Amino acid sequence: MGGNRKARRAVGQTSTTNTSTNTSFQPTTEMDEEGVEFILQHPDRSGPKGKTLFDLAEERQRELDKETGRQRPSTAGSTEDANPIGPLGDGILYSISMASLHVTLDVIVFNQYREAILWSEIFTRALSALPIFFLLVYLTHVDTANRFPLLRNLLFAIGGTAAGCYLVFSGNKHGYYYVMKAAPPVGTLWIWSVVEVDVLYAALNALAVLAFAQWNRLAFF
Repeated sequence: MGGNRKARRAVGQTSTTNTSTNTSFQPTTEMDEEGVEFILQHPDRSGPKGKTLFDLAEERQRELDKETGRQRPSTAGSTEDANPIGPLGDGILYSISMASLHVTLDVIVFNQYREAILWSEIFTRALSALPIFFLLVYLTHVDTANRFPLLRNLLFAIGGTAAGCYLVFSGNKHGYYYVMKAAPPVGTLWIWSVVEVDVLYAALNALAVLAFAQWNRLAFF
């Protein structure tokens, strides 16, 4: 009995050895040239070669629209930099910012002449100028004004240069009480005109005011 069991075990081991040696697969750690090229090749980033699912969906949608007679709104005239809040929103945001700048300039002028800051007077003047600022911003941001960018830039450049020159002139020639009344609104309009124009016109504005001050030997505060 024991001899038969040993004989069968020996036959099984011999069969397994023969099967493993007769197979065509032999494990190896070597790699041929074709395998190396496959690993090192760059992925294809050229994009889809044919129509994508979005293209197919768009074509199908156009077919359905044509069958049903439906017309989708065109986006050909839309731009990425379109103003989402419109001239009314611009008027509100700009006028509040300009009123805050008016308060800041008022405080600076009070400190310039070593006067006690009268907050009630400062805020009253800023609130009085707020509707004027709103109206100016609104009128210069409507579609009609934006339709002529060159003319718009020229008008802002001329107005800003005039405001800057007048601010420098009044600061040198007029008394402190006059300057305290005129400097905040004029300075606010000057800064606003520089913000509204393109960079080239803003630089010309600053150079023109500087040349005016140098020509007339006026000092900046």
